[in-house]
Amino acid sequence: MSEKQIDRQRLMTFLSDFGDRDIYVGVMKGVIAQLNPRLAVIDLTHQIPPQDIAAARFCLMNAYPYFPVGTVHLAVVDPGVGSKRRAIAVEFAQGFLVGPDNGIFSGVLSQSPAIAAVELTNLNYWRTPQPSNTFHGRDIFAPVAANLANGVPLKQLGQEIDPASLVKLDIGECKQTSNGVVGCIQYIDRFGNLASNIPASYVQGKTWYVQAAGLRIPGCKTYGDVNQGEILALVGSHGWVEIAINSGNARSKLQLDWQEPLQVVLT
Repeated sequence: MSEKQIDRQRLMTFLSDFGDRDIYVGVMKGVIAQLNPRLAVIDLTHQIPPQDIAAARFCLMNAYPYFPVGTVHLAVVDPGVGSKRRAIAVEFAQGFLVGPDNGIFSGVLSQSPAIAAVELTNLNYWRTPQPSNTFHGRDIFAPVAANLANGVPLKQLGQEIDPASLVKLDIGECKQTSNGVVGCIQYIDRFGNLASNIPASYVQGKTWYVQAAGLRIPGCKTYGDVNQGEILALVGSHGWVEIAINSGNARSKLQLDWQEPLQVVLT
């Protein structure tokens, strides 16, 4: 198999805040299929809360490691569509990222830095040279991602830009203290679990608890370590410390939201 043929076997993932009520996801897949009807497109999720770049950042960051090297990750949560925000494609060690330059890729790139990046200025790879001011997903991102998956070189898609200039979404950093680490909530899933920005490495093999919302929350290994309705902290499958309620909703119960502070205390 030639190198070009291997390139044509790239997968694509697709993440958005479009939901499943409207035609937006289907239309973008139609644009992709026009360019390569055999291209495998895997939906990560289209249930990102509207305009929630932070949630999209978290989901993509925790999904990309499970895909083959060379995968093209198309992500469109784009409240700045039609503005001066850049449309970009990025190469990193695991593959490629296509979407708006609004911080949506900053989680991935914090773990696997950009190798190269371009602003999508080559109209030859757009669906139309006069894209909609409200649907760059259809007119720019979908066709560019499909062409990239088809083997078009990154540099051919537009003007090279300095990867250091890419927008970073500031969610705050976790900081070590004398007896633990201080962090914040970076994502809330559909179960109401509150995922922090504190990685598992800080608590592995240790006895610990979390202080949040004026409560002392025990560090556990599984949801079943406490009774139904009780609050606990544990390391989620994504590898971050999270606050949860066994068979309940921690967000509703504790009234905590994105970027709310919390502290892990080692005992």
